[in-house]
Amino acid sequence: EVQLVESGGGLVQPGGSLRLSCEASGFPFSNYAMTWVRQAPGKGLEWVARINSGGGSTTYADSVEGRFTISKDNAKNTVYLQMDDLKPEDTAVYFCKRHRGATYFTSYSSPPTRGTQVTVSS
Repeated sequence: EVQLVESGGGLVQPGGSLRLSCEASGFPFSNYAMTWVRQAPGKGLEWVARINSGGGSTTYADSVEGRFTISKDNAKNTVYLQMDDLKPEDTAVYFCKRHRGATYFTSYSSPPTRGTQVTVSS
C-alpha cells in the first residue's frame, strides 16, 4: 500500500524557516518523482516544487523560487521541502504527491494525505 506522511509544519514568523518532510512507504521510492503542493484557505491546489526520481532535477513555482529548496533522500524514502524567508502568503496546508514515473512531467499517482499546516504570522 502506497503511503505518504507529511510532517514539519507549524507557526513561524515572517522571514523564518521551516523544513517539511514527507516519508514514503509501500513502493520503490527511488523510482518516482515527487512534488510538494499547497492549498491556502479558500484556494485551489498550487504546485510548489518538483524533483525527479534521482534528485538531480528540480523546478519551482515562481512564487517560491529562491526561497524554497526541495530535496530527496532515497535511502530514507523521504522528500524534504526547506522553506526560508517565509511570507504570510505561504500560509497553507502542504502536501506531497507521487508522480507516475521517474520524471515530474508525468501525472500524479498518489493517495490522499493529511498534509501539514504551515502558518506564517507575526
